[in-house]
Amino acid sequence: MTTDVEFKVGDKAVYPVQGVVEVIRVEEKDIAGSRQRFYVLKVLHTDHKILVPVQNASDRGLRNVIGEDEIREIFDILRERTITFDKQTWNRRYRGFREKIDTGSIYDVAEVLRDLYRLKTDKQLSFGEKRMLDTARQLLVREIGIARAQSEESVKNEIEAIFTAGG
Repeated sequence: MTTDVEFKVGDKAVYPVQGVVEVIRVEEKDIAGSRQRFYVLKVLHTDHKILVPVQNASDRGLRNVIGEDEIREIFDILRERTITFDKQTWNRRYRGFREKIDTGSIYDVAEVLRDLYRLKTDKQLSFGEKRMLDTARQLLVREIGIARAQSEESVKNEIEAIFTAGG
């Protein structure tokens, strides 16, 4: 399979669950007798390194950093008020949220943040849900900050304002 995303050394991208990464090099390795190319990614906020095969990078969820149009859509998602929670147990809810974050879709991450933030106003979140709320917030804040060349603090404040001012 060929990839529909191409990155060069120095490009910023997003990898599911890890968030914003930088392509630090492209290298070739022999794997089971065949030569394969890999992106070597550095996770910006941890300096962890990840190898992702170039040929199926998009299948693995590697994608470009979002643009302003996507950011507007994310803020629209965060402003949605018509969220209904069924009476699931916290661990079933948690699994659903985890699956959304694992997709790598910034829209799914925005939904998790919105839903957990709204849920937090009605009931106490479990320890796992609190951590997931923080994870979703960090993923959004970091990517929007990189996309807009804006400080994480100002992005965080903008997101918090949506919830505290009611949208």
